[in-house]
Amino acid sequence: MAMPKPPETRAFPTDLDLRRALFAAHALLPGGWTRDVLLQWNADGELTAVRPGSRPPPGVPQANGPVLPGLPNLHSHAFQRAMGGLTEYRGTAQDSFWSWRELMYRLAGAITPEQLEAVATGLYVEMLEAGYTHVCEFHYVHHDSDGRAYADDATLALCLLRAAQTAGIGLTLLPVLYQTSGFGGTPPSAGQRRFIRRTDNMLALIDRLRPLCAAQGTRLGLAPHSLRAVPPDALREAIAGLTAQDPTAPIHIHIAEQTGEVDACLAWSGQRPVQWLLDHAQVDARWCLVHATHMDADEYRRAAATGAVAGLCPSTEANLGDGIFDLPRWLAAGGRWGVGSDSHATVNAAEELLMLEYSQRLATRQRNVLATAGQPQVATAMTLAAVAGGAQASGHLNHPDGAGAGAGAEAGLVAGQRADLVELDATHPLLQGLDTPEDMLATHVFASHRQSAIARVWASGQLRVQDGQHAQSAPARAGFIHARRQLLENTRP
Repeated sequence: MAMPKPPETRAFPTDLDLRRALFAAHALLPGGWTRDVLLQWNADGELTAVRPGSRPPPGVPQANGPVLPGLPNLHSHAFQRAMGGLTEYRGTAQDSFWSWRELMYRLAGAITPEQLEAVATGLYVEMLEAGYTHVCEFHYVHHDSDGRAYADDATLALCLLRAAQTAGIGLTLLPVLYQTSGFGGTPPSAGQRRFIRRTDNMLALIDRLRPLCAAQGTRLGLAPHSLRAVPPDALREAIAGLTAQDPTAPIHIHIAEQTGEVDACLAWSGQRPVQWLLDHAQVDARWCLVHATHMDADEYRRAAATGAVAGLCPSTEANLGDGIFDLPRWLAAGGRWGVGSDSHATVNAAEELLMLEYSQRLATRQRNVLATAGQPQVATAMTLAAVAGGAQASGHLNHPDGAGAGAGAEAGLVAGQRADLVELDATHPLLQGLDTPEDMLATHVFASHRQSAIARVWASGQLRVQDGQHAQSAPARAGFIHARRQLLENTRP
C-alpha cells in the first residue's frame, strides 16, 4: 500500500529581507483568493516575489487579517475636498452640476498654494486610511487668483507633489489643459481664469515637471479637461506633443458627464462627445474616459474596443445628479473600469465600490450585478476589476520600467507591481466569526457602515497606516482644518 504523499512545502527563500516581507494566510491575487502567501519587495517598493503555498519564515511579519491590493483612485480634484458638504441646499429652482460649479469656481479662485498643499496633504492621508494607495490628480488650478503665472510656473503642481510625498501615497500627476468655456471656442469665464494655458505652455510645464516627477516616482501624464474646454486643434497638438515626450504617458479626459454636455456637442458638431472623440483622436489603452455616463450603444461598443478605461466616480456622480453608467453593457463589450472619488464627497474606497454596485442594482432591479462567472463574490470581483483598471489608468501597466507590459498585464499583488497592500481588521466586530476572506471583504464593502475595517496599509512597501490611522494623521488634519477655515472665510457670498 502506497504511503500518502506528504504536503508540499517550499524552502524558505534565501533572499528574504524581514523589513520588506509579509506573510498572509489569505491574499487576493489576480486569480482570486490564495492561501499562505509570502510577499517580498525591494527598496524601491516593487514586489519582487509573490509565493503562494509558503510556510511563514521565522521572524517574518504576519498579517492578522486578509490582505488585498490597494485600490488606485483614478480621478481626484484635491482642492474640492475643502467644499465637502457645502452645496447640499437648494439654491435655484432646479439645482444641477452647473449650479454646483459656481461654488467650486469661487473656491478655485481663492485657494492659495499653502492652502492647496494643506488640503491635498489632509486628503491624501485620508485616502490611505480609506484603502486608496495611489491617486491620479486631475490638476487644473495653475495660476494665481488673477490668472497670472506664478514666478515658478509649476508652483501649484509642486504643492501636490509635496503633499503626496508627505502622505506617502503614489501619484499620477495630470496637468489639465483648459482653454475655452464651451464648444466652438467660447471664451473662458472669469471663474476659469486660473485654469487657462496655451498648448505650448502646457507642454513646457510637462517638460519642466518630468525630472521632478521621475525623482519622486510620480507618473506624469496629461488631462485635456473636456471637449468643451479644449478645441480640436489644441487637442491634437497637445496629444502629439505629449506622445513625443513619452509615448506611454496616461491621458485622462472628462467626457459625456452631463446630458447638457451631450446636447451642446451635438449642436456644435452633429456628433455625441464620445463619438466625436473616437473619430478625431487615436484613443487607446493610455486613455481614461472619466464618467462617460451618457453614451449610446455604438459608443459603448466602440469605446470599449479601444482598450481605454472608464473612470467611474459613483459618489460624485450621485452627488451631482449626473446619471448612471451602464456598466453591464460596458462589460459585455469587454470594457475596463476603475473608480475615483473626484470631488471627494466621499473618501472611502470600499464605499465607492458599494455605491457603484448599488447604482447598478437600482438601474437593473437586480442584485449582485457586478459578480462574474469566475468571481461570484461581488466584492472580490469588483476589487480585482477596479485594481486592474486603476493601475492601467494610472500608467503603471505600460510604464517603461515595467518592460512595456501594456494593458494586458496583471495588476495588484504580482511581481513587478508596487507593493501596495491593505490588511483587513479581523478584530472588527462585523468581521469576527467569519470563516472566509471572501466574506470578510464583502462585509468590509457592504456592511462596515463607514467604520473602517482596515488595520494596516502599505504604499510602495512603506507601512503608512497602523491600527487604522496614518502616522501623519494629526498634523495633516490640523493643516486641513486651518486651510478650510481660511477658504470659507474668503469664499462666503
